[in-house]
Amino acid sequence: MSQEQLLTIREDINRRKLINQIFAIVGLVVILVAIFILLALIYHMVSSGISRISPQFFTSFPSRRAEKAGIMSAWVGTSLIMLVTALAAVPIGVASGIYLEEYSRKNLLADFIEINVTNLAGVPSIVYGLLALGLFVYELNLGRSILSAGLTLALLILPVVIVTTREALRAIPNHLREAAYALGASKWQMIWDHVLPYSFGSILTGVIIGLSRAIGETAPVVTIGALVFIRFLPDSPINSEFPYIPFQGEFPYLNIQQLFAWLQSEFTVMPIQMFTWVSRPERAFEANAAAAGTVLIAMTLAMNGIAIYLRYRFRKGLKW
Repeated sequence: MSQEQLLTIREDINRRKLINQIFAIVGLVVILVAIFILLALIYHMVSSGISRISPQFFTSFPSRRAEKAGIMSAWVGTSLIMLVTALAAVPIGVASGIYLEEYSRKNLLADFIEINVTNLAGVPSIVYGLLALGLFVYELNLGRSILSAGLTLALLILPVVIVTTREALRAIPNHLREAAYALGASKWQMIWDHVLPYSFGSILTGVIIGLSRAIGETAPVVTIGALVFIRFLPDSPINSEFPYIPFQGEFPYLNIQQLFAWLQSEFTVMPIQMFTWVSRPERAFEANAAAAGTVLIAMTLAMNGIAIYLRYRFRKGLKW
């Protein structure tokens, strides 16, 4: 190889190194700018609303007077809807992911289902709201209730839970499955005793990510009829006196209607309450909206923190 060719190769290598360094610097700058903008927005919101956050803010209903308005009905409605969403989406999503990854045959039908589940994760949330309006509200006559809202958001996060579950199961080495089979375990014993314990942390993370997305959604719950002004709470399933659980007639017949009456209650959620306050002409309500946004971010961060902690706890001590 001639000296001229060596110089050409060296120049090409140096040029590529320079391009890589420039690309790395540009990428770092873009990330820092995005983080700075995000932190600036969060700081502005927190600084604008921190003065309104107090115990009274959490225990007061919305009001036409900004100084007396609170988020009592909004955070209770959000919490109940998230409960219904988790109870509906987690069992179905995790079970579907386990079936598609461990039981279903790898054929065109499985590929078709996988592609569609992946695509559903990117469908605009308003589409789920329109689907829920026709199915849950009108066809199944569930009304504009907490149950309808919870099932709607469950449909919204179901693709996320399914895809996350499949990825978590796929990350488990095959030799762990083969070792379980070698010891005489059935397929379900292999999944329950060996695969799920190692993948549970990742599955839980996916579930929390889905719930974190659902907690801030507005379009689906607006479509099915969430209220913008509500000064009451859903019916409590628990009595204020002993034995607290409602019974019908003599023990042990539970009053099922009272126990689940809260599912049929009308509702509002935190994002809608924030939108309502921002839409008001009085500037005093902007501080209320900022305070509600701060609470919503805190709830989201708390959910993600719980996911990180539980993931660490379940993964601690697990070795393959």
